[in-house]
Formats: sequence, structure tokens, C-alpha cells
Amino acid sequence: MENPTQFVQWLRSVAPYIHAFGGKTFVVAFPGELVASGALPVLAQDLSLLVALGIRIVLVHGSRPQVAEQLGLRSVEGRFHNGVRITDTAAMECAKEAAGELRLDIEAAFSQGLPNTPMSNAQISIVSGNFVVARPLGVIDGVDFELTGMTRKIAADKIAPILQTEDNLVLLSPLGFSPTGEVFNLTMEDVAASAAIALHADKLIYITETPLMSDEAGTEIRELSSHQAEAVLQANFLPPDAAFYLRHAIKACNSGVDRAHIVPFEMDGSALLELFTHDGVGTMISHENLESLRQATIEDVGGIIKLIEPLEADGTLVYRGRELIEREIEQFSVIEHDGVIFGCAALYPFPDAKMGEMACLTVNPDVQAQGDGERILKHMENRARAAGLTKLFVLTTRTAHWFKKRGFQPATVDDLPKDRQHMYNWQRKSQVFIKTL
Repeated sequence: MENPTQFVQWLRSVAPYIHAFGGKTFVVAFPGELVASGALPVLAQDLSLLVALGIRIVLVHGSRPQVAEQLGLRSVEGRFHNGVRITDTAAMECAKEAAGELRLDIEAAFSQGLPNTPMSNAQISIVSGNFVVARPLGVIDGVDFELTGMTRKIAADKIAPILQTEDNLVLLSPLGFSPTGEVFNLTMEDVAASAAIALHADKLIYITETPLMSDEAGTEIRELSSHQAEAVLQANFLPPDAAFYLRHAIKACNSGVDRAHIVPFEMDGSALLELFTHDGVGTMISHENLESLRQATIEDVGGIIKLIEPLEADGTLVYRGRELIEREIEQFSVIEHDGVIFGCAALYPFPDAKMGEMACLTVNPDVQAQGDGERILKHMENRARAAGLTKLFVLTTRTAHWFKKRGFQPATVDDLPKDRQHMYNWQRKSQVFIKTL
């Protein structure tokens, strides 16, 4: 090994993710294009690693190019409307053949086990079945979609016990069945989103053939709330395939899934990079009520004062009078629930040093177990990045452990921007912690 120190540092850096993901349920969906590109064996290796780490995986595959190939062999032209296949009898036969072939390919990929390979000693069991109940899509815009359907129900009560067994992985195909025994051709995106919702999954991950999403100016889109994502869709600048993925990611997040990720498969190991690195390589969508986490206004001063007064009284926070808070209100962000301020923090930038100070981070004790502190921290990190800052620092006397757990490293007063060094209160002797963004 050329650089064992770097390897050890990397392994330590991913440890928090490993601890956080154990026992969680991820729905991972990929298109038929991934299989056609020859990337299935590598994806199987990466997902087998996730299973070995105790993550419960539900896998959903697409089949569009495989169905197109089968139709081509029969000299039948595929028909689409708004990007969705119109499935007649011939197309359904092709969809069945493609699903069967893909299932065998997936099972073969997860059966790898040669010595000195990533799959060595892996014993993954693929479990599939009639877990998807479907109904016909019907007639839309005057177009009869025939045997094309949409997910009606996912048999979560049957899937959940399977996932609890070690080394089991559930595979869902883009085919669903009706109570009358009919088979319907579904979209992979719909099946995956429905499965994530039904299973109360912690993550929905689309491994896509589309490139990383970018806005109209060409800037990469790395993170969106579901509300922001809806605005992106309404702006109508995304390519149709990317918009289709995003629409289903929004649906999942709005229905209880914590995070949805849209990750291009063109980069080797993209799923691992998305999950185990801070910035990832794709676009993450989360459900967040933007009206409750926002920049403060002058009307919030009273709520902020009421929130921080007890901590000022016991010395946890430095005293700030009303006039100071009013002058600096633009530096504050707040979490508001039903008109009540439950959390706040302030960001003071030092542009010359490309650093920012996060101060006055406070959450109402009654809701501290609900993760609002984490949400405020993430929000302030995003504000700092948007301001062009590369590091965030805090000065604290009583909450060092909390910041350490969230990636802040101990530092000294000499590591602060020069202007901030001059304002350091040596009587208070606050500890300094810095986080690289």
C-alpha cells in the first residue's frame, strides 16, 4: 500500500456514515441503460458492500433499452406519449422477456464470489415475487396507454421481514399485477418511489443515465428541498428524463422519505461516493418546510430574545441586547413552528479569510430531540457556502462534544481570522472549533 495513512484517514472519515446507515432501508433504482453499459457487476459489488454494512436494500431495475431491443427483433416500433411507453400486447411480451433476462443477469451479478475480488465471501440472496400491485394508467390526453400501468400498492408487510434476514436483498421489476391477474408495464421510477414510501425508507437512490442536474446558468444542482425542486420543475429547463426522475423524488420526499438522491452512473462507484462523502456526486432532495427554516426578519427579534435569554442567564451564551440583535438580524436564521421561534443561529462572515463564525446556535429544549439543531447547522453551512466561505468556526464553552460529533475540529485562537482574534474574550476562554465546508 503506497499511502497507508491516507487509507486509515479515509476509513475513519466514513465511519460516521457506517454507524448512521446500519439497519436503515434504502431503495436503489437503476435503468436498463446501466445494464446495457456493462456497469451492473460493479454496482452489484457496491450494493453488496452496503448489505454487508447492515443496510437493507430494495433493488428496482428498469428495462427500457432491453424492451426496445426485443421490439426491434420483432420489427415492431415502440410508441410513447409524454415519455411513457404505450404497452400493447407485443410490447408486453417484450417487457416480460426483458424482465426475465434482467432478473437472471442481476442474480448472476450478485452471485460473484471469486477470491481476491470485492464479492469474495459475499453471500447475497436475491428475493423477488409478486410484491407490486398495479392498475392501468388508462386514457390520458385522449391516448390509451393499454397495458401500461402505475403502482397501486407495494406489499411492504411481505418485504419487511425478508429484509430483516441477514444478506437478503429484495428485487422489484417494473411489472405489476392486478387482483384480476393482469400484468401491467410500469416505470422503474414509479415502482421505486412507491416502494420507498410504503417501506418508510430512509433513502431513495436513483442511479441514472442522466448527467448531474444543473440550473439554467449551468451551475450544478447539489441539494434541493422538495419545495425548491418543485420550483425547478416549474421553470421547465431540465431535460425530460431528468425532470421525470426529479418528479418522483419529490413525490417520495413529500410522502415521508427522508432523502432522495439522483446520481449519474457514469462515474465509477457513484453510489458509494454519494453516500459516504460529504458533498456526494449527485443531487439530493429532502423534505423541508422552507417557511419554518428561513432567514430572520425584524419581526423575529422578540422570539429570538425569548429563546436565548435562559442561556444568556446561565452563561452558555454571550449576552446580546435587543438593539444588537436588531442591528444584526440579517445574520440570523430561525426555525419557526406555528408562529413560534424554536431555534436560531447567526452567521458572521470574514470574507478575507473565507471563514465564517456561527454563533448563538440555540434550540428550544422541548424540541431538541427532533433534529432541529442539525437542520439549523446544515442551513448555516449552506449559507456560508453560498457566501463563498470555505470554513465555519464556532466558539463554545459547554457544547464542544456536540460540535465534535458533527465534524468540527479543535483549533486555537491563532487559527481564527485576524479581526476575530482581536475580539476574542480571554476571560470567557471559549474553545475554538473549525469545520471545512
